[in-house]
Parts: sequence; C-alpha cells; structure tokens
Amino acid sequence: MAMLQWFPLLCIFFISASAAKVQTKVTDNPADELVSALNSNRTANKLSSLYSNPGLACLALQYIKAYGGDCKVVGGPDGKKPAESEFAQEFAPNCGVQASSLAQITGRFLACQSKYAEPSEAFNDILIRNTKSLDILYSKNHTEVGAAVSGSGGGGPYFWCVLFSNGKPKSSFSTGGVEPKVSRPGCFSGSNDQCSGANTLSQTIYLWTITVGASVALLYALGV
Repeated sequence: MAMLQWFPLLCIFFISASAAKVQTKVTDNPADELVSALNSNRTANKLSSLYSNPGLACLALQYIKAYGGDCKVVGGPDGKKPAESEFAQEFAPNCGVQASSLAQITGRFLACQSKYAEPSEAFNDILIRNTKSLDILYSKNHTEVGAAVSGSGGGGPYFWCVLFSNGKPKSSFSTGGVEPKVSRPGCFSGSNDQCSGANTLSQTIYLWTITVGASVALLYALGV
C-alpha cells in the first residue's frame, strides 16, 4: 500500500526531470553549433579557431532577412546578394551595432533549402559544397565569425548564413557593451538567447503533455 502511495510522487519527479531535460534542448542554439562545427574543422586542419562575434552574427541574421524568404535568389545563375552599403545603413542599426566599429567582411557562406537540417549536416553537406567553399573556410585572413539560422514564418524555407571578418575580436562589430538586438524569426551565434529549431512545435506539445501528466499525478497523490 505504501508503495502505491509513493508511486505517483515518483512519477512527478521523473516527469519534472524530463521536462527540465527538454527545456535544455529547446534553448540550444543551432547557430552556436554551426560555429562550433566550423572551428572544429579549422583546428583539425591546423588553423586557428575564430572568435565568435555576436555583433557580426546578428548582421548575418539581417543578411538572411534581406532575402525575404526567397530561396530562388540564393546562389546559382540568378543569385543575388544585398548591397554592401546595407551593412552600415540597415543591418548595423537593426542590430544595435555601432557603424564606426564595422570591419571588412572577408568571406561568407549562404544556403537555403525547404527542409531543416541539423547544424553539422548544414555545415558539411549544404554550406561546404566545393573547393571555393573550402578556400573560404581555410582562409588565414579571417579572425572572427558570426553565424545565423532562420526559417520563414515558423517553417521553411530554412536559411544558413556565416559571415567572416578580419576585424579585431571584442572591439569590431561592437554594440557598446549591450546584447545585440534580437529579432524573429531566426537566431544568431553568441546571442545567449532562446533559439528554436524545426522541431519547436513538437517540443512545445511534448512539454504541454508533460505538464498535464504531472498535474494528473499530483491530483492522484493528493487523493483528489
């Protein structure tokens, strides 16, 4: 009988632990993971890792937003890209980055597809496509990097952007000591912000199910 009384409480403990674990997964940032994969690849090839600059990463997200969710103009013969002037005139103000701290962009990766990919897959199979991509990745001109990942309206298409710079780490792309401005949808590396991937909806439903289950178990334990 005593075991039966303790069983619901054990269920509550187990469910709470599961909820905490899921919450940890929800706050993972795929843009940070993209930078980690990139730096791991560089160091494996005896190159220095690059400083993850959140200001530069915020610009990468603004770079994505300039495409308005249009995958067709990313790469290929009809490919387009934002004007360089937009970095100072639009991207920097939108991020709270001081225009005087902007540094040269020494390389960039940009890719888009309808299906979401995990960061390691996006890096290995989508962003690194040819010898030119490897030349950009392994360039010794880079000192810092910023990455961004974004869907469109809560779903596909999905964009991945990586910007490289030769700026001075911790002083270029400065936001004056405050966090770069966060905008939705999407996320960027180094933002310390809760970021959602393709499976956010399923995680939200799962958390709701856990909450309901915990409530039922608690009511049972209290004899309600």
